[in-house]
This record gives sequence, structure tokens and C-alpha cells, in this order.
Amino acid sequence: MTKSEVTQIKIGSHKIGFIGLKTVFDEMAALFENKSDDIVSEELVQRLSINNYIPEKVKDKYGRAFTCEFRKFLGQPFQEEKSEGMEIKILGAGCPQCDRLEKDMMDILTEINLSADLEHVRDLKEIAGYGVMGTPALIINGKVMCKGKVPRKNKIIKWLEQARDAL
Repeated sequence: MTKSEVTQIKIGSHKIGFIGLKTVFDEMAALFENKSDDIVSEELVQRLSINNYIPEKVKDKYGRAFTCEFRKFLGQPFQEEKSEGMEIKILGAGCPQCDRLEKDMMDILTEINLSADLEHVRDLKEIAGYGVMGTPALIINGKVMCKGKVPRKNKIIKWLEQARDAL
């Protein structure tokens, strides 16, 4: 098995690898893009259970996570599962500005001693799912804080402190 066959997605507070996720998404894209989330969830769990172990008591939770990833894959709107801690996303394909925002964010998190889930989303379809057209974009706990520019560090610190206080 090659590394490209395994895709990690976040379920709850854990990242879990699944074999064949993108292949199943490709197979289902045309037939299921307009189906309800419940139907999509059931089909994804069924298909992914063939090559992955999915415990019976968490099938619903996995199904919701699969559906969210499927909607991202299609570039459709989606609702992410709520995280228990601070969640930060940098949206951008990897241009120098996007990379600078990611580095600034890591430096700031270290500087203010704040623990957070930091993810750099580079996939264009997934970025489109957030409704953000300009990159880089910064999302803190599901809220778009800025797009199309790298904000000043003191502004980022203010946003992080407000988000921390809201938890």
C-alpha cells in the first residue's frame, strides 16, 4: 500500500487514517452530490467499511466526518464538527504569503504559550468549501478572521485571546 492510498481525517479530537477515501469520493461524486447528508453518510460508511475497520458504536460519528470531508471534496458547503479546543486553519495553496501566515501563527502560539490545533488547508476544493475566495485566509474556531492578506501579529494575538476567552 502506498502512502497516497491512506487519507487522514479528523474525527473528534483524533486524526484517523482511512484506506481508499479519495477513491470512494471519486466513485460517489456524480451520483451522490445532491443526496442528503444521511444518505451520503450511510453509503460512505458502507463503502469504507470494506477496507477499513469502523467500530459499530461509532459508525454515526464516522459517517458525519466522512460526509463533511465528501462535501469539502466536492467544494460544497459543509458544517464541521465542533472541536473541544482552539482550532486554527490557514487557507492557501502554499504561496509565500500563505506560508508566512502559517509560520507567524506558529511563532505566536509559542510566544503566548497557547495550545491549538493548527492546520494549513492547501486543497482548492476544500478552501472553496469555506466560501473564501482570497488567500491567505485565517479561520479561528470556524470563524473567518481575515482573507486575502497576512494580518499584523498584534491583531492575530488579539483574535486568539478573544477566541480563548470564548471557550
